[in-house]
Amino acid sequence: MKFKILIIDDDNLVGLSLNKVLTKLGYDVQVCLFANGAHEKIEEFEPDVILLDIYLTTHNGLELQKSFHKKYSHIPVIMITGYADVNIAVSAMKSGAFDFMLKPIDLEQLKLVLNKALENVTLKAEVNKLHSLLKENELSKEFFGKNTKILRVLNSAEKLAKSPDTTILIEGESGTGKEVFAKFIHQNSLRNDAVFIQINCATIPKELAESELFGHEKGAFTGASLKTKLGKFELANGGTILLDEIGELSLDMQAKLLRVLQEKKFYRLGAEKETRVDVRILAATNKNLETEVKNGTFREDLFYRLNVAKITIPPLRERKDDIPVLAYSFLKEFSIKFNKKIETISPEVISLFQKYPWKGNIRELRNVMERVILLTEDEELKESHFGFIFENEAGKLNEDDKFILKIPAKGIKIELVLKDLIQKTLKITNGNQVKAAKVLGLSRSKLRYRMEQLGIEVTRSVQ
Repeated sequence: MKFKILIIDDDNLVGLSLNKVLTKLGYDVQVCLFANGAHEKIEEFEPDVILLDIYLTTHNGLELQKSFHKKYSHIPVIMITGYADVNIAVSAMKSGAFDFMLKPIDLEQLKLVLNKALENVTLKAEVNKLHSLLKENELSKEFFGKNTKILRVLNSAEKLAKSPDTTILIEGESGTGKEVFAKFIHQNSLRNDAVFIQINCATIPKELAESELFGHEKGAFTGASLKTKLGKFELANGGTILLDEIGELSLDMQAKLLRVLQEKKFYRLGAEKETRVDVRILAATNKNLETEVKNGTFREDLFYRLNVAKITIPPLRERKDDIPVLAYSFLKEFSIKFNKKIETISPEVISLFQKYPWKGNIRELRNVMERVILLTEDEELKESHFGFIFENEAGKLNEDDKFILKIPAKGIKIELVLKDLIQKTLKITNGNQVKAAKVLGLSRSKLRYRMEQLGIEVTRSVQ
């Protein structure tokens, strides 16, 4: 499928030139020479990206862009302007434009800006698909991401799911989504029409663990209800049970669980007859159970019974290419929940997210997004919204970057840090903005936008 690009420029020569270049690059291109028909053209053509000139004979491009942003906020708009119009371009960025380019247009820069815009379009399409799957309550493989590590785990989980009763041990750091993987296994198993029950072993009081798992007869112990209570195993009969954080079970309960794994039967507390169940057991842990066995806190025989098959979920820091989709997914979720009109996350934020270690994994990312979206009234999430997540890291990036930012005891505004960084980079590049932009990982237009925003003077010496 070709991406569609709409050029809105009443200069016929510019329109024809861009049309020719972009068509050669493989895009489906249309040119709109008359601003009066721009809205109709968008409705008819349904472009993925719009290139819009700021100066049109009959219309102000800025006003037109604002109207596009209100009605077609899902379509990135790239403004076209001359160098003297940087202040106007900054206004365009503030009102929702994706980026801006300077005339005469540099082909390589155009390719880069279009690629970024189309990545954004693709990302939002993936998020919309993800939310459709969530509404259908169906955990397809697309739900988990495209990282090669996560795809390998998913392929293993899908194959293991086909067995009706093989016990599976799911390992992974806290917050990696072990519970979701367990649901995926259940949904792809022969038991998918039966119940899926999850119990967190870490949250059960030790004295109530046996009753929670296996149930009790009335009067079985002080405080027992006046009627028989079914335990989680009995409720899961015919289906699947997930024993989350299984490493937290006491040694006594581990022994009783081992019998259920071996014989598929147990005694309710206070019962004289055994109860037999047909249930598939999945276990999840953020601990290294082999180490726990060596330390004497986990039974070796239970470990081997649980470890018939094992999948290990990679932490978020090892699947950085999935972070943008996850971030946008949470953006959509919480924008709906809190009735916010937040459409985008700045590329700088996504870049920072991919460098941040995420020790709490997906759960931490979700919590961070929820907090920021709840508190902000802006339409775009920017670097300044996320300063708090770097407090404990003291501005330290990952080891590959070999960069440490020392924060003064009294703190510092992020705008000052950015200003100092840009000024020092310009000094290193002898004022060459193209080279400085490359060093900072920005487009030239984005660098100029930041310079204008931060009050860094644009003079001939730094062009």
